[in-house]
Amino acid sequence: MAEWAAKRFWEKATVEVAGDGYQVLLDGRKLRTPVKSELIVPSREMAEAIAAEWQAQEEKIDPMTMPVTRSANAAIDKVGPMHAEVAALVSEYGGTDLLCYRAESPEGLVKRQSEAWDPLLEWAADTLSAPLKTTTGVMHVKQDAAALENLAERVSAMDKFRLAAFHDLVGMSGSLIIGFATIHGFLPVPELWRRSRIDEDWQIEQWGEDDEAVATEAGKRAGFEHAARFYFMVNNG
Repeated sequence: MAEWAAKRFWEKATVEVAGDGYQVLLDGRKLRTPVKSELIVPSREMAEAIAAEWQAQEEKIDPMTMPVTRSANAAIDKVGPMHAEVAALVSEYGGTDLLCYRAESPEGLVKRQSEAWDPLLEWAADTLSAPLKTTTGVMHVKQDAAALENLAERVSAMDKFRLAAFHDLVGMSGSLIIGFATIHGFLPVPELWRRSRIDEDWQIEQWGEDDEAVATEAGKRAGFEHAARFYFMVNNG
């Protein structure tokens, strides 16, 4: 984004069909990614969202107000050329999934983790054929190789746009299972985000919160919700 013109140079952003996908035009000129690839996306909804972001820009371009554009750029410029590496990186979360590492105490936190996380692990075992083991404390628990392979195959099967979104869902939540639960619609996105923050919310209840932590949390939550929205945009042609 840093290489793009700092000031607005177009009057109208429009969308047109481009092969099997859609592209955005700025006064008839094709929008390109930071590495100069054509920005062609898989659905009209995604293209229209990108066009709307560009149309909303004022005199100076602010990339931080264009999350769909940034995610599409990442999918094309970063995930596409390194798909196998990104898929492997994301799949590794299965071996250290947040949901598998439980507190030994206090009782209230143990109960809250169990109530929030056990249904997700049960769902993963039934729906994804990926039963994962839990442990207490920080000692590593070795997961079943077949379960991890099932999860990795599902990650690898994603196209670059879905994988770009899924990478953020998993990285922000710390859980491969929460990522899958999100894209399968197991629970509403805000509820899945809440379940990823059980430990943090417990600490806030015990010790209080500060303004910086609140702002950081809000930014992470917005990023998670955007990643879910971007993932589902792929299907909406």
